[in-house]
Amino acid sequence: MWDYEIFNIDSLPLQSGTTLREAKLAYKTYGRLNAARDNVVVLPTFFGGQHTQNEGMIGEGRALDPSKYFIIVPNMFGNSVSTSPSNATPPYNRARFPNVSLYDNVSAQHRLITQVFGIEKIALVTGWSMGGQQTYQWGSLYPDMVERILPICTSARTSRHNFVFLEGVKAAITADDAWMGGSYEKPPLKGLRAMGRVYAGWAVSQAFYREEVYLELGYESLEDYLVNFWEARRINADANDLLAMVWTWQNADISNNEIYNGDFKKALGAIKARAIVMPGRTDLYFPPEDNELEVAQMPNAELRPIESIWGHLAGGPGFNPVDSKFMDDAINEILAN
Repeated sequence: MWDYEIFNIDSLPLQSGTTLREAKLAYKTYGRLNAARDNVVVLPTFFGGQHTQNEGMIGEGRALDPSKYFIIVPNMFGNSVSTSPSNATPPYNRARFPNVSLYDNVSAQHRLITQVFGIEKIALVTGWSMGGQQTYQWGSLYPDMVERILPICTSARTSRHNFVFLEGVKAAITADDAWMGGSYEKPPLKGLRAMGRVYAGWAVSQAFYREEVYLELGYESLEDYLVNFWEARRINADANDLLAMVWTWQNADISNNEIYNGDFKKALGAIKARAIVMPGRTDLYFPPEDNELEVAQMPNAELRPIESIWGHLAGGPGFNPVDSKFMDDAINEILAN
């Protein structure tokens, strides 16, 4: 039994010039849409995550309380639930899966929200990591629809440094002989384990390791943490799905569309929404300096860093209670205004 619903799109034209045939956008809703249709929160998924992994931000007594808000969690293409290399219709599945952009994802989500629910206003779009990139894209593409945004540990355009980090992620997977150019018969487990270890060096800060926080989390040693947290997060994933999402991440740029034609400052300046931008102070993927440059171009934005040694994981849904409360308080604040 699925715990989500499917929005079927017969043919989804992509920015690449190709078409995603029989596209399926998986989503789950929490709470009820009120009569005024003004209690809507959109919470896109992050890299490798699915709707259930966003539930750490949702719950009674939390800022995103289903008794108050109608929360829609759309699954990003490539995440193994929405249309992805692992479940797409042949022959455009597996390594032949077309490149799907940030714009393609958010455009499909907009169709879901307007066509299925008849929603014209969104109270808040928020998300972590790639969910935050989608948040920025929502605010820029639909400025008259989105009233507030709160992007967490993310950026509106993937930096060159971030791009290079992801080259290491790709190389870890594709160096495994079992990958076979994406036509593998068995999962490339060596590559997926290697990817987990590449991630481990980037996702949390130097101070996190220096203070051995992983021991406080119940891991017996550094090696135990690397195996049972980082390797374990990747070995059950489909390699082609991960690579599809890496492409989306590497090419993320809210100005890369016919509306803004690559004018990044214009795309940021078009975001009318009240915004609280929340970088992680020690995030190695999305450093606060990148967000400072973005906020300077946004007309109604505030930079509010998460002062944490958890690095990128500071923004993870429910990962760390202290950081989660800091974000929850910010969401409460922005929704109250």
